[in-house]
Amino acid sequence: MGFSHVEIPIEDPDLIDAEIVASALRDSGLEAIACGAFGPTRDLTHEDPEVHRQCFEYISNCLDMCLVLDAKFLAGPMYSAVGKARLIPPEQRNTEWNRAVENLQIVCQMAADRNLEIALEPLNRFESDLINTAEDVVRLINDINHPAAKILLDGFHMTIEEADLETAIRLAGDRLIHVQVSENYRGTPGTGQTNWDAIKRGLQAIDYRGVVSIESFTPHVQELAGAVCIWKTLAPSQDGFAEEGLAFLKALFKD
Repeated sequence: MGFSHVEIPIEDPDLIDAEIVASALRDSGLEAIACGAFGPTRDLTHEDPEVHRQCFEYISNCLDMCLVLDAKFLAGPMYSAVGKARLIPPEQRNTEWNRAVENLQIVCQMAADRNLEIALEPLNRFESDLINTAEDVVRLINDINHPAAKILLDGFHMTIEEADLETAIRLAGDRLIHVQVSENYRGTPGTGQTNWDAIKRGLQAIDYRGVVSIESFTPHVQELAGAVCIWKTLAPSQDGFAEEGLAFLKALFKD
């Protein structure tokens, strides 16, 4: 199809034979991006330290898989559990923020020990009550204060939460190491209401040199579909989604 990279979503490390995937990547000439999945049992803001331990173990397995896949970082909203969206008192919010900071400092060191980084992803308000915007994630990274802490921005979440896409990208600046995109309705890039010119201007302004990847979902992948509320197909075929989306992005970023 003409892709240079492919994202490997590591929902369950035990279901992935990293050596086989690495061999397939070499055979196809593709490079890997590794993304984590963070449900209720992988919540670094939880009050129970046992949940933190489970999350550390999972992240450790993902980081080890990054080494096998030759992925340079682990991406995802690893600060909290996806779907944790509540109206809570400021005191509790501050407590959970501090837990995220302290635990992500540990995660950053785990990554650095492997010569890797992490890319923290803001989610929209319906999927997270902790980190929703570029401003939020920049503040989190500043509090973590570790060189391995970097940023992933996702155009879908940005269209919900950001007043200006270009400004958000500029704010992330040189700490932005990965970009995911789909349309505002999670469909094929170029078929919806996303302000693609603003995204392009922002990436040009910071001289972005990372990957822009298409993050697509289908109800047929049930482990992920429920978490992101995908109840219907968003394109006639996933191959068509990929091919048409890639053609649009290549035309958009041709210069």
